[in-house]
Amino acid sequence: MRKSRRERGESQFGCLIGLILLGLAIFLAWKMIPVKVKVAELRQTIVNEAHSAGTHNDDRIRAAIVAKAREDNLPVTEENITIVRTTGEITVTADYTVPIQFPGYTYNWHLHHEERAPIVIF
Repeated sequence: MRKSRRERGESQFGCLIGLILLGLAIFLAWKMIPVKVKVAELRQTIVNEAHSAGTHNDDRIRAAIVAKAREDNLPVTEENITIVRTTGEITVTADYTVPIQFPGYTYNWHLHHEERAPIVIF
């Protein structure tokens, strides 16, 4: 006697669910990866500017960070950047929120970058 498909445990439903989950993962990656790359680039700019604090004043550091954010379409303004200089050290902080649009939902990704570096005068 021959077993039917149902008795053998085969189903197209599992494949459909797998494809839907794969599609959802691809969609999320398509929306998130470009933003993560831009955020990483801005983070590197903050690190670079903090380490060059001996040759750059606060306004120049702030302008470089805002310029990079504008280039990458990130919502960072001068008000989002805090620069504190102490004896021999600088702390550069950027606090901002990136809205990521999904169908029917906007995810507000809050980011906080802080870099401390010694002030080295060349």
